[in-house]
Amino acid sequence: MKNQLISNNFKQKVLHWANQFDVCCFLDSNDYVDAYSEYDFLLAVGCKAELKSEIGNAFEKLKTFFEENQQWLFGFFGYDLKNEIEDLKSENPDHLNFPDLYFFVPEYLLVCKDGVAEILIGDKSVLNEINAFIVIEEAAHRINIKSKISKTEYLNKINALKEHIIRGDIYEINFCQEFFAEHAEIAPVQTYEALNNLSPTPFSGYFKLYNQYILSATPERFLCKRGNHLISQPIKGTAKRSSDKAKDEIIKATLKNSIKEQAENVMIVDLVRHDLTKSAVKGSVKVDELFGIYTFPQVHQMISTVSCELNPEVHFIDAIKNTFPMGSMTGAPKVKAMKLIEEYEDTKRGIYSGSFGCINPSGDFDFNVIIRSILYNSENKYLSFQVGGAITYQSEAEAEYEECLLKASAILQVLG
Repeated sequence: MKNQLISNNFKQKVLHWANQFDVCCFLDSNDYVDAYSEYDFLLAVGCKAELKSEIGNAFEKLKTFFEENQQWLFGFFGYDLKNEIEDLKSENPDHLNFPDLYFFVPEYLLVCKDGVAEILIGDKSVLNEINAFIVIEEAAHRINIKSKISKTEYLNKINALKEHIIRGDIYEINFCQEFFAEHAEIAPVQTYEALNNLSPTPFSGYFKLYNQYILSATPERFLCKRGNHLISQPIKGTAKRSSDKAKDEIIKATLKNSIKEQAENVMIVDLVRHDLTKSAVKGSVKVDELFGIYTFPQVHQMISTVSCELNPEVHFIDAIKNTFPMGSMTGAPKVKAMKLIEEYEDTKRGIYSGSFGCINPSGDFDFNVIIRSILYNSENKYLSFQVGGAITYQSEAEAEYEECLLKASAILQVLG
């Protein structure tokens, strides 16, 4: 059996079947139509070869790993790789303990396009095994979620960061707070399915690395490469949707015309343009779309698209390094913002606000931004998710706090 038209529950079977393996990565577009995506979903399962690296020369190791394998690679970049790129440090507590960088060559690669599934790597007969797989439902667990900092502490930190803006240290910063649970027991696949059903997004995904899990409903693309083109799509600007259709249209129009949200967005667009120039053919960086409004089940988002032509003398992995961490999760100026993030946040970001995705044999790639994601270590039973937003001179601390709760709403609903 080479290809097959997929049934309604095929995707569910695929994911539950994959979860039997020690390592798997599932990337799902949730049927969002996108100019740069090549598949409806991809599933990489099993591990023929792997690269696990801490900060030091992780990007160089990844170059070598790609050259040695010349094969599909799936993996992630942790936020704290910033310390390899700039003179920075990460000293906040970390209870999840993801590696800083991890990539693997899969034993099986299943892709789906236009409703047809195909095995690109591995024995084709595995489709029969997946079709015969029986999904066993597990009861959902209610999790007692706690906040790392109080609302008062959060408001005080926002006001302190605004003082840095007034002094001219920065003009925008992405500040995040952690929600967590200890002694948490979840069924990762079922939890991901519940999150994805409630909040289907175009860069959603499930990543299992032995006893560590990323369950992601992210709407944001960090960076992708198609041929000799690089494309980044930063998100800045969020508005809660209304169930009333007329009110929802007003909310959407208000977001589109908000001077505050446009100011936040354009600062990050400028930062992304600057980052891309390090890898671009001179004069090729351009803004394809500014302040596009895109609608998701819970929220409307303001998304811009920036692209360039990759300089043939720049290795594509250096192009990733040159733009990492993404501007939407740091601030401007970028290095000073990252120093203040370390000072004011209470939790090491680790894999949060990093990125996961895939690289194909020709060096094309697609990576998301790890936001709106549940992170889980099943060994120490620690569960975490972080939420944040862009703080500018115009930000109101109370409104920023409410935006954090909005971004956390789907996850809080799923975890009960």
